[in-house]
Amino acid sequence: MLEFIKLPGSAYPLGATWDGQGTNFSIVAKNAQTVELCLFDEKGNQAFSTALSEREHDTFHIYLKQVCPGQRYGYRVNGAYLPTEGHRFNPNKLLLDPYAKAISGRLNWNDALFGYGLSSTSGDLSFSTSDSAPFMPKSVVIDNTFDWKDDCPLEIPYHKTIIYELHVKGFSQLNTLIPEELRGTYAGLAHPASLEYLKSLGITAVELMPVHHFISDRHLVERGLENYWGYNTIGFFAPDSRYCSSGDEGQQVNEFKNMVMAMHSRGIEVIMDVVYNHTAEGNEDGPTFSFKGIDNSIYYRLKEGNKRYYTDYTGTGNTLNTQMPTVLRLIMDSLRYWTQEMHVDGFRFDLASSLARGEHEVDHFGPFFEIIRQDPIISRVKLIAEPWDVGENGYQVGKFPSGWAEWNGKYRDCMRRFWKGDKQPISQFAQRFLGSPDLYRKDSRQPTASVNFITAHDGFTLQDLVSYDQKHNQANGEENNDGESENNSWNCGVEGETHDALITLLRDKQKKNLLMTLLLSQGVPMIVSGDELGKSQGGNNNAYCQDNEISWINWASSDQSLIDFTKNLISLRINHPSLSRKEWIVGNIMDNYGQTDIAWFKRDGTHLALDEWKSDYVKCFGIFLHGAGIQSPNENRKELIDSHFFIALNNGPLNAAFVLPADPYPKCWTPVSYSGAGNFHETIDAGENIILENRSMLILQANPIAIG
Repeated sequence: MLEFIKLPGSAYPLGATWDGQGTNFSIVAKNAQTVELCLFDEKGNQAFSTALSEREHDTFHIYLKQVCPGQRYGYRVNGAYLPTEGHRFNPNKLLLDPYAKAISGRLNWNDALFGYGLSSTSGDLSFSTSDSAPFMPKSVVIDNTFDWKDDCPLEIPYHKTIIYELHVKGFSQLNTLIPEELRGTYAGLAHPASLEYLKSLGITAVELMPVHHFISDRHLVERGLENYWGYNTIGFFAPDSRYCSSGDEGQQVNEFKNMVMAMHSRGIEVIMDVVYNHTAEGNEDGPTFSFKGIDNSIYYRLKEGNKRYYTDYTGTGNTLNTQMPTVLRLIMDSLRYWTQEMHVDGFRFDLASSLARGEHEVDHFGPFFEIIRQDPIISRVKLIAEPWDVGENGYQVGKFPSGWAEWNGKYRDCMRRFWKGDKQPISQFAQRFLGSPDLYRKDSRQPTASVNFITAHDGFTLQDLVSYDQKHNQANGEENNDGESENNSWNCGVEGETHDALITLLRDKQKKNLLMTLLLSQGVPMIVSGDELGKSQGGNNNAYCQDNEISWINWASSDQSLIDFTKNLISLRINHPSLSRKEWIVGNIMDNYGQTDIAWFKRDGTHLALDEWKSDYVKCFGIFLHGAGIQSPNENRKELIDSHFFIALNNGPLNAAFVLPADPYPKCWTPVSYSGAGNFHETIDAGENIILENRSMLILQANPIAIG
């Protein structure tokens, strides 16, 4: 057995902190009676244990000399086992440190991982005496020193941001330009082949799907599947070792840091998708890994009247209780750690509405938002909400406070309806295209509060969106009952013997239409990795458990023409301020008269009439965007800083003739991007009659001239 010199240590900082001589261990367990620290050898055998005899208020702590980085450890916490009162202490269960900076080993599912006897007729009211340590991963002491060289936050403004949502493993797993041992890892993402691709595409920020250490659900493992997406967190400070090429005894920390530094060196920010709304421990029937055994009644929302049961706003069985100071502190300490120590640039909060709930209702002035608003560190990074949860009134798009951006689900739904040809007034398209002022203009928010997207990890890929009318999730083993129901009918209007060729053509156009719309809309565009190269999941719109070729990007089958098309669109957006404005476009959306920032046209070259904004029969129309002018303070005119753009759209099933507007608008236009199969002359004159293919979109550019 190992022996160490024991000293009282300190209550702060929480977690395991190495100082070069030894390690301080500190853990909050308000309702616990005793806390035992257990150290493990390389074979996973318990080699040392000691009680944390020092207690300050709710915090137990101890200092052990000679405990060094790489040491595996865990806790056993003793207290009342009274599930009906919310207490589930069981010292037979080894617990991960909530503040562990690294976690070693994979979970080996076994009945001993549950705090109660699975075969007992009393269910979760029974008490398990089985030791879970042999089946548990272990927390790891780390050396937090790292040479960041001259790395510093990039602070790219939102209006210049292009977000690329990716999965660390899926992005590089099949990339033959990367050494095999690095594929699917943080190092693979930091490899020059990955960085060069992202840079050439024009990406300014990667949004990593969850990399906090997570658990693969038992029901998936027993079916030969894995939790691929990672929305099942158990360690809010630990980068998951699945994605580390160099080891799991703390090496994952430095490999992640090297990845961030490499991204920054190429001008790319790193945003993390974080899941603070629930943990992998599930409800009363779930296992005991950490929080449930440390202080269940503090960490989780429990049912009023019977604390045996969990309040579930997340659809996973439990909800972290952000009304409790201990939980708020955990979240804020985690956010600061990833910002200050790991140098990430922002966070996307999964099911953010659940974090903002008071007793029941979502409270945008509650403690979660207030503590972030006043924090001098976290309030300055990118904060992006998934503005919904599964609870009552959980859909909160447009309702988050100033300083937050949001995944705009209304944008996604509107633009999909538009290009499918579903009936909706042009005014709806206009609101979403201009950054959703109806949602975000209040409270001094800007169009950049809207994170626009057509697809996300959850749902069809872009290729599958335009290819499948229904989901095909049979590989998930749930008889195709999982995932959102889909009724796309994207191929409407294509009939006859030659329909296969026409459908292929239509799909190509629709992918381009959706990408063009996304990258021309005001707000912050988000592209899902693989959409730009034609990635398909075979119609699986819920590939959360497919850690295989269904989910991984198949670089060998990339559509290079679509990649080039996307590159050109991103370059166009980045290089022209009028296509990515920081502030709202001047004037009322439906007012075409007396303003010059934007104008809307019918296919005959005249302005849309006010009554046409409410109609759903206009299939072909045009948008004039002024050259990002600003109002001069002393003169009623615009100061030109960019080219003018004209966007012509035809979402109807038939080709349409379109006339470009005459004076005072530009006399000559240059086509710069077109989703159709045909070609246009190098220049097009005002008043000229052009033909837009069915379901197509055309972008024209003109040299700046004074208008208005």
